[in-house]
Amino acid sequence: MSDEHVHGYSSEKDRHLKRLRRIEGQVRGLQRMVEEDKYCIDILTQVSAATKALQSFSLELLDEHLSHCVVEAAQRGGPEADEKVREASDAIARLVRS
Repeated sequence: MSDEHVHGYSSEKDRHLKRLRRIEGQVRGLQRMVEEDKYCIDILTQVSAATKALQSFSLELLDEHLSHCVVEAAQRGGPEADEKVREASDAIARLVRS
C-alpha cells in the first residue's frame, strides 16, 4: 500500500487519536490502582470500562473500513474485492471472539 492511500478513518483521525489517548489514560489508571493496592472489584470495574471503550472504538473503525475500503474495492471488483471482504470477515471474527 502506498503512503498516498486514504484510509476510511483518515477524516476522523484526530478524533480517533483523542479517544485512544483517553483509553490509554484509563489503562494507566488501572496500573495506578494496582500500584496503590485498590480493591479488586474496583479494578475490575475499570477494566470493564476500558474494554468497552476499546470495543466501541473497534466497531467504529470496522464500520469506517466497511463503508470506505471494502465498498471501494467491491466497486472495482476482482481479487482485491474478495481480499477486502475476507479481511473484514476475519476482523469481525476476531472481534466476536474477544
